[in-house]
Amino acid sequence: MFAVIESGGKQHRVQEGDVLRLEKLDAEEGASVTFDRVMLVGEGDDVTVGTPVVEGSSVSAEVLGHGRGDKVTIIKFKRRKDYDKKQGHRQHYTEIKVTGISR
Repeated sequence: MFAVIESGGKQHRVQEGDVLRLEKLDAEEGASVTFDRVMLVGEGDDVTVGTPVVEGSSVSAEVLGHGRGDKVTIIKFKRRKDYDKKQGHRQHYTEIKVTGISR
């Protein structure tokens, strides 16, 4: 069974046992979190699409840890104008493991 959930303004296709990185969630390591914004639930040919969410369905997951992603360097410059700017960014994330999908 698979589902499409929304977290952090992005949509993710998940199955039971998947490990994925989401935008930082406010949860402790080892805690259980539930996603109720489920856009689609399916298994084989039996697929339920929400408008915009599937009522009564949820995805439960366990928080494995928190961290920061790789550094992204932002460089801005304008040629011949003596202007250049360099900036770095590291995005915070939460790593989760999907433990169950309910319809």
